[in-house]
Amino acid sequence: MREILYIDDTPGNKISYYLLLAFLVMLPFDRVYSELALIGLFLHTLVENWPMRWGVGGAAGRGRVFSFRWVGWLVSCLFLVVLIGSLYAPSWRDAERHMEKQLALVLFPWIAWNSRLDWNRVKWPLLKAFALSCFFTVVFLYESAIAAAPSLGALFTPGYLNHAFTAPIDLHATYFAMDVAVALVVVVCVGIAARSLWLKLAYGLMALLFLLALVQLASRAVCLAVLVIVNVLPWLLLKGRLRLVAIGGYLLLSLLLVVLVIRNQTLYTRYLVSLKQDMMGVTGREEDPEPRMARWKCAWELIRDSPWAGYGTGSEVPRLKERYYAHQLTISYTHDLNAHNQFISYVLNIGLPGGLLYLGVLVAGGLVAYRRRDVLSGSFLVVVAAVSFSENILDTNKGIFFFSVFFCLFFYPVVGLVKAPAAGTVVTGAPAAGGAAAFNYPSI
Repeated sequence: MREILYIDDTPGNKISYYLLLAFLVMLPFDRVYSELALIGLFLHTLVENWPMRWGVGGAAGRGRVFSFRWVGWLVSCLFLVVLIGSLYAPSWRDAERHMEKQLALVLFPWIAWNSRLDWNRVKWPLLKAFALSCFFTVVFLYESAIAAAPSLGALFTPGYLNHAFTAPIDLHATYFAMDVAVALVVVVCVGIAARSLWLKLAYGLMALLFLLALVQLASRAVCLAVLVIVNVLPWLLLKGRLRLVAIGGYLLLSLLLVVLVIRNQTLYTRYLVSLKQDMMGVTGREEDPEPRMARWKCAWELIRDSPWAGYGTGSEVPRLKERYYAHQLTISYTHDLNAHNQFISYVLNIGLPGGLLYLGVLVAGGLVAYRRRDVLSGSFLVVVAAVSFSENILDTNKGIFFFSVFFCLFFYPVVGLVKAPAAGTVVTGAPAAGGAAAFNYPSI
């Protein structure tokens, strides 16, 4: 706990650290808290680098000059194409609102590059604090659900799953599930690295609670991503006999979760029946009268008419509502639903260049994660890619904050040649532990 609450650094860097810490700890809660922390962090970094001089100031304090090679600048490019799309948007008000929400896409790369704080050095204390925040939030949500439920068995009924589970904190279930997924990977990495048996047990129990919470949150995209991650992690983090034991344990746990889903009618409907209907695109059914595929078909009709330039920033919902009306999708029309697919959203707003840029950002991040053999950044990208197929992740503040802060934190630039960690060191700077594999960190 001391490494989270105290860092040995300059007063300016301590301020940057605590503001970033506040942002991550408040990420699972109302966006206003994270916004205040982000504004404070931006203003503090601006003051530290005033007057701004390229190659001087915060970056020079670490011996680094401006470089376009940092993959984090690609996040800023996503904001740039949104800005370009606003030039021919049919409604400036909609475009302005869209750009205002996405400002974090350019603020975080700028802050990460110009801050005098070395984010690599404080990465693990920040991630541990974030995981603890998610843990206590999950405990609170279960306390609220258990207090309201007539029995423990009622927890796996529609009144306590998905958005109903996160109702006490007023947060979309999928976005909180993304937070929990990253927290799960963090506690697994830290648990493997821990030397004390009691710490290993504590982190193991936290991981089990996070897995149970993911089932409770019932986000199909995040659960699918986590199933992939937990069965791949042992291959990257461990070696020898410990790797085989962990793989067997995770496979058994995954099997138990699958059995739980199949045997519970509510979970079976949510995870399997609804997923099948979402992909089939048949409207009018009781469980899901207007599935995602129906909205994707409407979006495809619009894309065929303007594939290269799209319709301008902020035009997605108004244009889709025209097609909803034509296809009698009453629910989608009434609730102003978007495409629920980030790739399609970019193509609708900005055309194929926008969709390809977003795909390119994920691919570029994946290549860097592979070169670094970085489990955290790789897991983060798996979660983002999976959710991007079912949600407009960059249309909400929580999704934008999640994407921008973790992309900059996980892909923080490595300056110069970095020596390979000694044998028995966990990736991305985690504490050492026996049985953990060693990886090389190429500079970028």
